[in-house]
Amino acid sequence: MKVVIVGGVAGGATAAARIRRLDEQAEIVVFERSGYISYANCGLPYYIGGVITDQAELTLQTPESFWQRFRVDMRVRHEVIAIHPERKAVSVRNLSTGETFEESYDKLLLSPGAKPTQPELPGVGQVFTLRTVEDTLRIHEFVKTHHPRSVVLAGGGFISLEMAENLRELGMEVTMVQRPKQLMNPFDPEMASFIHAKMRKKGVRLLLGHTVEGFEEAPGGVRVLLKGAEPLEAELVVLAIGVTPDTQLAKEAGLELGVKGSIAVNDRMETSVPDIYAVGDAVQVQHFVTGEHTLISLAGPANKQGRIAADNICGGNSRYQGSQGSSVVKVFDMTAAATGINEQAARKAGIECDKVYLSPASHAGYYPGGRLLNMKVLFEKNTYRLLGAQIVGSEGVDKRIDVLATAIRAGLTALDLKDLDLAYAPPYSSAKDPVNMAGFMIENLANGTVRQFHWDEVDALPRDGSVTLLDTRTAEEYQSGHIEGTIHIPVDELRERMNELETGKLVYVICQSGLRSYIACRILEQNGFACRNLAGGYRLYESVMLDRCAAEEAFPCGMDKR
Repeated sequence: MKVVIVGGVAGGATAAARIRRLDEQAEIVVFERSGYISYANCGLPYYIGGVITDQAELTLQTPESFWQRFRVDMRVRHEVIAIHPERKAVSVRNLSTGETFEESYDKLLLSPGAKPTQPELPGVGQVFTLRTVEDTLRIHEFVKTHHPRSVVLAGGGFISLEMAENLRELGMEVTMVQRPKQLMNPFDPEMASFIHAKMRKKGVRLLLGHTVEGFEEAPGGVRVLLKGAEPLEAELVVLAIGVTPDTQLAKEAGLELGVKGSIAVNDRMETSVPDIYAVGDAVQVQHFVTGEHTLISLAGPANKQGRIAADNICGGNSRYQGSQGSSVVKVFDMTAAATGINEQAARKAGIECDKVYLSPASHAGYYPGGRLLNMKVLFEKNTYRLLGAQIVGSEGVDKRIDVLATAIRAGLTALDLKDLDLAYAPPYSSAKDPVNMAGFMIENLANGTVRQFHWDEVDALPRDGSVTLLDTRTAEEYQSGHIEGTIHIPVDELRERMNELETGKLVYVICQSGLRSYIACRILEQNGFACRNLAGGYRLYESVMLDRCAAEEAFPCGMDKR
């Protein structure tokens, strides 16, 4: 059997190694148009920023090491320019010599990946994209040679966030321009507000809700043209507004295409043409939570798909069960992670959902060094099916998101979270782990022990005396900031001061995180009051309000007004 693989990196290189482990006699040829067959593309921004200092660390395998270990013929700087399914061959161009030739196959695997989305905009020389090692080296060399003092990053996803951190650490003035009014689309806006606050605190200027229309040369750099706003000027521009499936080859060969021009595959990673498989960022997948066809460009799914395609090429029957978009990103000294779908995606899919917010410590409070985790867990109403989760914090974020991702994959309900038996020692967790706590909160909602209201309902609450707004925090907390129209009674004084509240009025109860207000609700409910607890507390409400103010008070260049 002869297998030809188009593209290396995650999917293609994984498949090549797996095929060899399953079939020692197979002839395996991999064509990769870049100069690197398997590289750590998730680590590229960290080389530019100097966190990774050795360029060789970016290359996980070389053609020589792959041949030595697996006897796989890896040909870099070879671009497949056409597929001929009728005669089971591909046309290949050697980019070093210009030579063109045909290579036959018994099985063909496409792993072309995705290319940076590049709208047709007027451009200049200092505008870069970041996808390959070559792109990284070009940016690295530009920074080393020209020492730019300012950079504009167009886009607000993973690459842009990581570039912002690394270039800021190099001392550059960093401005991020993003068409949506938030960074990181996997997060709901209120959770993204914590990310925005961190970026601003670290000196990154955010210009959200603005569109880049083009670029012009400017003295010493680039002028970035914005729709409906004053242009920006910078000495370096990186375009990172997303990726597009690289599927021109597949289209020209007559393969069936799916969402946004991606390659349509079944759960065996087979395309519409016999003996042609496809994996990675170029393929359409089924979302594990919604069941809908989608695109999810992440390294984990690409590696799994490569393994599954290899199994099936070698006569097996492996199936890809779908992607749920589990991801994590470093944001300076903060970590942000998500899995499943967010609230916006649930609404779009027609799923009725509810959620809980909590902000527990990353480990036992009495052990030094604990940090807050801001968590949102989303579930389907009535069935309590887990839909997704978002966590922003520092230590312990990745651990909790992985537990929640596993719970979703295993088909656990939101109510099952309370029963998970999770490891505990004071330096690592609490006896009631944050994931367990989310389960306890959802159980309280399910059995009517507590009723919630949310941050986006606060401003619409009546201030005419028909309801009571009660803040149960300490005097110091209340004085540092509170919601307009609230009565202040600390929770520890509530039993003795309950006569200050008018009976017969619905009480909306507020604290910093939602915990003390929950306790206050229980006190009041058992004394004849009807209550609602502010989910996520004043901390979440304040984060969203401050984020809105910061966005509204930004200069056109992205700098916050003081």
